[in-house]
Parts: sequence; structure tokens; C-alpha cells
Amino acid sequence: MGSRALAAPLLIAAGLAALGSGCGGSESGSRTGGTSTAASSPPAATVTHPSGIDPLEGAGTGPVSGGAEGTAIALLSRVAVARHEGYDRVVFGFRNALPGYRVEYVKPPLYEDGSGDPVDVAGSVFVAVRMEPSSGFDAETGEGEIVYEGPRRISGSQAGTSTVREVVRTGDFEAVLSWAVGLGDRVEFRVLTLEKPPRLVVDFRNH
Repeated sequence: MGSRALAAPLLIAAGLAALGSGCGGSESGSRTGGTSTAASSPPAATVTHPSGIDPLEGAGTGPVSGGAEGTAIALLSRVAVARHEGYDRVVFGFRNALPGYRVEYVKPPLYEDGSGDPVDVAGSVFVAVRMEPSSGFDAETGEGEIVYEGPRRISGSQAGTSTVREVVRTGDFEAVLSWAVGLGDRVEFRVLTLEKPPRLVVDFRNH
């Protein structure tokens, strides 16, 4: 896997001050976004312009998918949203492993997995992030443990983002974890996977 360094420390979504400590450690990107499937080879290291703005090499608007590292259910432990020069970043952090994923633009209305209830998400265009096998609840420890204790909605205005309007959980059902990202405009995005701790990162080009 090619090594990547984050452009700046992640800011913490409102009410989740504990998220920041999980953003450190080795940050190795294994895939980039903007293609119809996951990249078949490790991407080159991120190149930052002298201005300090990440050009988001490899970003696009097509679906991006990748396979799970193993058979274990990846346990979501945190979600962070932050603004950087050139992109808004959404991070899904996991306790134990990386799940398989698919990130793509979808048309409204959006519905909650399992119940089928409609879900309102701020924004004019929407990106669905589907992770499998994954959950915010560990059903294999005694009577079960809630692993993700953060909010189901994270406001972009509170996080200081300019493109991301809101990040909302739309499902945690039968080892399929779904979140929706509401955006102000249809923009290019890039998908990265990072290690130590395991993270799925989606960067959206901002203005």
C-alpha cells in the first residue's frame, strides 16, 4: 500500500471531542476514488501544490468500491468531518478491520435500511456510503456492546465544511452499515483506506 499523510489534522464534529486522538498513527492509502471500481494498484503518494492545496489526484464522480479485508464484521467506532484546503473530509473509523465499501452518488428520496422510513439529509445532491460487513454494534460480546456512540447526524456547518452539508446514518442492519453525505453541489470525490487504526476516508472537492 502506498503511504499517505493527511493534509492537516482532522477537526472534530460537534459533540465528538474524543475523535481527534484516533486520527493519528500510520496512514496508508490503499485505493483512490473516482473510478467505477476500486483501483487495482496502489496509488502514487499525494502531491500537494506549493499553495498547500491537495489536487485530489484520481478524484471523480463515478462509483468507487472495494472489498473487505476479511470476514470479521468491521465495528464502527467514530465518524469525523473536517474542512481542509481543497477538500472536505469524512472519516469512518473502525475498531478492528476495514469493511468492503461502495461510495456513489444517489438520487433522493433516501430511505433507512430495514425500516424503509424516509430520511431527510441537508443538501441538494447526495452520496451514499455503504459498508459491509460492518456495524456500530458488536453482537458477539455477551449481551452485545454499542461501539459507535456518536451522533447519527453531523452538521457540516458545525464542522466548518463548505461542500459537505450533513452526514447522516441511514442504516445499520444485518451487518450492512449505511451513511449518506449531503452536498451543496455535485463535486469530484476521492476514497482512501487508512490503517492503524482502520479508516475509510472520503474527500470531497470544496471551494
